[in-house]
Amino acid sequence: MMPLYLKYLITAALVVLISEVARHSDRLGALIGALPLVTLLAMFWLYMGNQPSEKIGNHAWYTFWYVIPTLPMFALFPFMLDRWGFLASMGCSVLLTVGCFVVLGLLVRPLGVELW
Repeated sequence: MMPLYLKYLITAALVVLISEVARHSDRLGALIGALPLVTLLAMFWLYMGNQPSEKIGNHAWYTFWYVIPTLPMFALFPFMLDRWGFLASMGCSVLLTVGCFVVLGLLVRPLGVELW
């Protein structure tokens, strides 16, 4: 089993790498950031921790559903940023995402998908 500090080091290095690439190239940084690297790492850490396949599969399944409510935030954030500044835009983005999450949770519940 991999030591916890090594997991932290690899995961943190990935976040730093993405932010450094984004400083030099908006598009390349966004492309790398949009890749599900953190989710893939989490599933890898679950696998390395001898978690059952069902647990790893559930992680992927719920990640799919949790990504959907974040999409409006990414679409609207640039417009809010130009008008309201960073902190107000970030706050509105969080509220928007929470609202979208609640709406999505209510919409998919009849389909048997329990998000909370």
